[in-house]
Amino acid sequence: MTEKKRTTIILFSGDYDKAMAAYIIANGAAAYDHEVTIFHTFWGLNTLRKNEQIPIKKKFMEKMFGKMMPRGADKMGLSKMHFAGLGPKMIKDVIKKHNAIPLPQLIEMAEEQGVKLVACTMTMDLLGLQKEELLNDIEYAGVAAYLADAEEGNVNLFI
Repeated sequence: MTEKKRTTIILFSGDYDKAMAAYIIANGAAAYDHEVTIFHTFWGLNTLRKNEQIPIKKKFMEKMFGKMMPRGADKMGLSKMHFAGLGPKMIKDVIKKHNAIPLPQLIEMAEEQGVKLVACTMTMDLLGLQKEELLNDIEYAGVAAYLADAEEGNVNLFI
């Protein structure tokens, strides 16, 4: 019996296009029967944020981070050609026109395929994010847990 291949992805970026690439790769690897982990850290955590505001008591700096960061995958900006918000609208129109799958649906697809979505607990503490603000049915872990997965990985990516 052959051992299942493993793919791990660190999603550090909070850019829509980079997160989309990470999820396209993750879904592709899962379709090829890989065990897939996406470890979301720093700005990549915005991919896991719920769209709605969750009323949680926070310190001043935590509130500021919460207001400055996009709430949910669909609100993230582009890495290039942002054009004061026009770029994301344009790319979403292109995605729709070409019948490609937008990021929120890629995330749902990854969950359905059993991709392990992990939020970095250290970064959550730094940015003042709490579990209630993130998507349901994700995992929470630190660097040691990611390294344990990556050590067994056949493919390890940093995006």
